Amino acid sequence: MAVTRNADAVAPVRSSGPVVTWLTRHASTAIGALGRLSRQPFASLMIILVIGVTLALPAAINVVVKNAQSVSGSWDNALDFSVYLQRELSERDAQALASLIGQRADVESVRLVTADQALADFKLQSGFGEALDQLGDNPLPHALIVRPSAGNTTASMTLLQEEIGNLPETDLVQADTEWVQRFHAILDIVRKAIAIFAALLGIAIVVVIGNTIRLDIENRREEIEVTKLIGASNAFVRRPFLWTGFWYGLSGGIVALLLVEYGLFLLKGPVTRLAGLYQGKITVVSLDLAESAAIVGVACFLGLFASWVTAARHMYRIEPR
Repeated sequence: MAVTRNADAVAPVRSSGPVVTWLTRHASTAIGALGRLSRQPFASLMIILVIGVTLALPAAINVVVKNAQSVSGSWDNALDFSVYLQRELSERDAQALASLIGQRADVESVRLVTADQALADFKLQSGFGEALDQLGDNPLPHALIVRPSAGNTTASMTLLQEEIGNLPETDLVQADTEWVQRFHAILDIVRKAIAIFAALLGIAIVVVIGNTIRLDIENRREEIEVTKLIGASNAFVRRPFLWTGFWYGLSGGIVALLLVEYGLFLLKGPVTRLAGLYQGKITVVSLDLAESAAIVGVACFLGLFASWVTAARHMYRIEPR
């Protein structure tokens, strides 16, 4: 009787591909590193809080600047300037001049305010309507409200005002934009200061995580020596510490986002009440998805960088005796 061999029984065992093996090892190491952190919750929580608060400081200042820019976005009218025309100029000539100026490439729009409209508005706002009715002649001239186009720079806006002011029909050009320019200049300074501040705090995070990884390596020195004794490479031994740094960075980044969002939640009530007192509406702008992802990504990178530098430095010093 012939014996038939089962093809499945004699088929060689196929091992997983190199990519699957690499992912499996890293997943196992990541879970193991997370387990080690969970076994010392107090120490891990303190380090995560330090990282979170350190990251939350520049993020919070950035949110403040972002909200200031959002509020200043409604100040476009402050960039307008008023052109007061000669009193003897007729309304028809004033309208023609407004059309002529509006054709310039550096001007977005021109609005004519006639002398009668200006006087009516002044009566309404000043409360001296009855006294102003006693005037025999309207003392106010026609005026143009000129809004420069968005592409103007500070120098081009100054040139525009000078050119309009030199027109024979113009009596006075009044612009009150210096305070807006100063405000935006201050925001630019604060924005650059945030970048410097964030860089310094990033160095602090690297030092904190690096020192933590160094202590962890020293505590596991004997384990590392035994692992190297049986043939493990420096990369294999270094892998758990890299994942430890990653978990520190990821957790710290998430904590930073939570702190910023909680701070904005506390500020929404007072900001809403303040806006109500001025009969306005202010919307508190939070971090968008890209900014949140950037904070978490930077935190993870700092954790990996600090752990890699520290582990690489100490791995070569620990050899089996």
